[in-house]
Order: sequence, then C-alpha cells, then structure tokens
Amino acid sequence: MKRYVVWDWNGTLLNDVELGFQTINVLLREEGLAPLATLAQYRAVFQFPVIAYYEKVGFDFEKKPFPILAQRYMEVYQPASLHCSLYAQAETALASLHHKGKEQILLSASQLSFLKEQLAQYDISDYFSDIWGLSDYYAHSKAELAKRMIEEKGLRKEEVVFIGDSVHDYEVACSVGCTCILVAAGHQSREALLKCDAEVVEDLLGAMALIEQM
Repeated sequence: MKRYVVWDWNGTLLNDVELGFQTINVLLREEGLAPLATLAQYRAVFQFPVIAYYEKVGFDFEKKPFPILAQRYMEVYQPASLHCSLYAQAETALASLHHKGKEQILLSASQLSFLKEQLAQYDISDYFSDIWGLSDYYAHSKAELAKRMIEEKGLRKEEVVFIGDSVHDYEVACSVGCTCILVAAGHQSREALLKCDAEVVEDLLGAMALIEQM
C-alpha cells in the first residue's frame, strides 16, 4: 500500500503552463529570437534540465549566459505566478488523500523561497508534511533532493508514489526506486510522457483512481 504521496508543484498542482509559455517568449523576443508559436510547441520542447530546454529553443549562451537568462526568467515569471490558479481538482485530490491518511510531501525543482511564496497564495500548506525545493533557480534536477528526502525521512520505497507532469519526475522516482504517476496536463506533452515506463493519466482524478488501486 502507498502511504506517502510525493507531489510535484509546477504543472501538476499549480496551473502555470500558460505562464511558462508566455515567459519564455518574453525572453526569446528580448534576445531577438523567434517566439514559440503555440502552447503545443512549448510542451513539445520543454524538458529538464532547463538549461537544455533553453538551448533547444535557440538561446546562445555565448551571447547571454544561462544564469543571466534564468534570473531574467524568474523576474518575469515569479510575480505573475502568484496570480496563477491551482488545477481544478488539486484541492479535492489533496483533501481526499489527507482523509485517507496518506502523508503528502511537496518536492519541486523550484527555488525553495519562491516555492513557499507561491504556496502561501493557497490554503493547502497544511496538507504537506514537508516542502522540499532547490537552493537556486536553475532547475537542474531534483534527484538528489529526492534521495535526501527518502533517507532523512526513512521512507520505504515500496510505500511511496510520485506524481508529476514531466519526464524528469519519472526519472526522479526511478532514481529512488519508487512508483510514478504522470499527469498529461502540464509542461510536457502526453507523447513525451508515454515514452516513460509509468502510468500516464489525463488529470488528477485519474491519478487518484490509480492510487486507490495501489
């Protein structure tokens, strides 16, 4: 039985996909590059580590180093993100798991201070026993964070399920030997997620139905 649910934040609980698309286009235009034409194109090219995604959309780090671009991204994204909504089913899913006695943990590739600022906009913090984020805003990987979390909390991998919206969430779950459910409503396309050896669902209610069977 799964006793612990490890949630991704961006694109899984927080509906910031449109904002991510708009923000990267701001940076592309500022650098004189062609913006991404559609949300579908954005979801097709998005990936972790974010530096690889920036290269894919055309940024030249010789002209503008990645750390400067990443800082500029957060200058545009973070204030606007405080006005994003949660996915429609997010609070229902969190409440349902809470009532069933599941321990819920938030694990994000976002900088921890930014993550907590976003989280403060919603009345859901009490659902999480722990909140884990990175020390910077470069969004390299959260695999090491997951390993620390598992070790420090003494979790048994067979009792843990990760829920996320990206191939990286699957990779992180695999790195610690845990099950993963991927939701195809976030930053990466369904086609990309289907290449993973994980259950892919359309929304959070689908994820809840799978957890019931675990």
